[in-house]
Order: sequence, then C-alpha cells, then structure tokens
Amino acid sequence: MNTRDRAHHLSRAATQFPFLGETTAEILLALLEHELGSAVALDDFVSRGSTFVRAYGPCAILHIISGNTPAAGLQSLIRGLLLGAHNLCKVPSTGMPELAHFRGGLPQELAARVEISTELPGDWMARADALIVFGVDATVAHFRARARADQLFIGHGHKISFGAVFSDPASERVAAAARDVTVFDQQGCLSPHVFYVAGDARAYAARLAEEMRRVEQRDPRGPVGVSAANSVRSMREDLHFRAANGEPVAVWASEGSTAWTVAFEGTPGFPLSPLHRFVFVKPLPADMVEETRHVKPHLLCAGIWPATLENARAVAATGVTRICPIGEMQIPPWTWRPAGQPALASLVRWVDVET
Repeated sequence: MNTRDRAHHLSRAATQFPFLGETTAEILLALLEHELGSAVALDDFVSRGSTFVRAYGPCAILHIISGNTPAAGLQSLIRGLLLGAHNLCKVPSTGMPELAHFRGGLPQELAARVEISTELPGDWMARADALIVFGVDATVAHFRARARADQLFIGHGHKISFGAVFSDPASERVAAAARDVTVFDQQGCLSPHVFYVAGDARAYAARLAEEMRRVEQRDPRGPVGVSAANSVRSMREDLHFRAANGEPVAVWASEGSTAWTVAFEGTPGFPLSPLHRFVFVKPLPADMVEETRHVKPHLLCAGIWPATLENARAVAATGVTRICPIGEMQIPPWTWRPAGQPALASLVRWVDVET
C-alpha cells in the first residue's frame, strides 16, 4: 500500500472523530509535502537538485498515550500509519476505546499495523525504532532514560495554554472562549487556564460566566472524581476568602456543583487552574513575556483575539509553539509542530543518491 492509499484510508477512518478537525487525504498529503518536500518521498526516490532522495519511516513506533484526551493519541497514531510504521500503542489502564474504534475503520492491511494494550508488553521497547511519549514530565523522563541510543525519542510532557484578548468591545468572541475551555472538559494541553483581557477584564469575566452557564445547560460536564471536585471547591473557597478581604477578586460558579467556574483576578501572574471547566480572567499585561516567564517551559498554545500578526507578535516569545484565534484552540491543523519541531520529518531517515 503506497502513501497516497494510506492517506485516503486514514482520512475515511478519521471522519468518525470530528474533534480531529478536517482530516482529508489531501490535507495529509499536503502535510507530507510540507514536511518532506514530496508526498511520494516515502515510496521512491525523488529528485532534489543534483541528487535523488528518499525518506524511510520507522519500522515500529511505540506510542505511550496519556488519558486526558483521545485527540493526541489518535493524531500520533495517524502520523505513524501515514509514515507506514507498525504502531504499538500503550494506552492508560482505563483504556482508550477511540483507538480501537479508529482501528476498526481501517482496511485489514493497515489495521494489522496497530497493536493496543493497557499494559506495556516486555518486548515493545525492544521492537520500537521510535518512542513518542505523552504524559507528565516524570513519565517522559522515565522513558527517555530507558530509550536506547539508536531509538528516536519525542516527548510531550506537561503543557498549559492561555488566551489573550487584545480587543473585543462587543464580546463577539466570548462564546468561542467558553468553547475553548469546555471542550474535553478542559483536560487537554490546549485547554486555556487563563484569559488575559484588555479593557474591563472583570466585565469580560461576567460575560464569560454567562456563556459557561449556557454551555453547561446544553453540554454538561462529565463526571469527576472526589479529589478533582475537592480541588475545585478548595480553590473557590480561597478566592472567596481573598475577595472578602478586599482583594480584586470575583467568582462566578455553578450552583450546587463544581460544573464550571470563572474567576477574575486583578493581580499579575499566571494562575494554574484545577481544570474541569475552571478558568481565570486577568487584565492584559503590558509585557506578556514577563507575565508568563515562570511557566515558559510548559507553555504550548496561545489563543488570541483579534487574530492578527501584530497581536501574535506580542505572545510569540512566551514559549508557545502555536498561536491561533480564540475559539480554535482545541482544533489544531495537521501542519502544527506540537513539540516545536516537525512531527513527521523528525521521525524519518533520509537516503541521498548522487548519480
């Protein structure tokens, strides 16, 4: 099966998962063109100046997949299959049915290249030519230390995201901001912890709270464990205490539950949310780089509005690898480089022929 055939089969199977965004064969082939310079470089030698070159993907990729959202795991698997690799998918102990569902939508030749296990079989590390690891920093460090010198290693550790509203006097993007928070119940690395807002940030927080209430009515948050619910309650209580003591703090929250929370803070800094649809709103600082300096190693995505190049420049140096319009934070394009490096090109081996 050649690359073009794989792209068509993968795109058809991906239609079962709208959260992957638009995933057509043309988009996947364009991704190869973008990163490898040719959509057929994996199939045969192609002319490159005075030489001929061909790319070879890994024979086997071990994917260590975290349980926060299925999107990252599916995207990693699709990239592996697009390269023609055999894919060993270690999923959380609770399982990840989306991967099995995706495999079921593939023709037998491609489905045979996908193995899924909630445990890590003893031979998988030895079989893998490449390791792609998603998880907390300790998980990434654990597998990096176990990787052989000849194994390619790509780690995706703990990441956080934020939004920056430079101007939105008519609140036209507030509903989109609520969508960014609530998709995957704020469990993804692309989920914003905080929105920095120019102008009246407190009024923006109140409008965002109304949208969060509407989202909860039509798309209730999923169940959470006792520990997560207690974290939300504890942070709410702390914020209420600060507000009672005269600090520039306000809280809007679901009544009788921990379903959603919007907290306004007038003080500088990057607050870390307990997640589960709990988002902060703060005044937009004059210097976004300085404001986010202490979390720079963990920053991943910045949603901005208006989505102009000028506004993007204000956040580009914070450490993020993606800047997009608010409302589109959870649907990255296939051409995005999650780790700041090409997702496909970093996995292939090139052969150059001089004739």
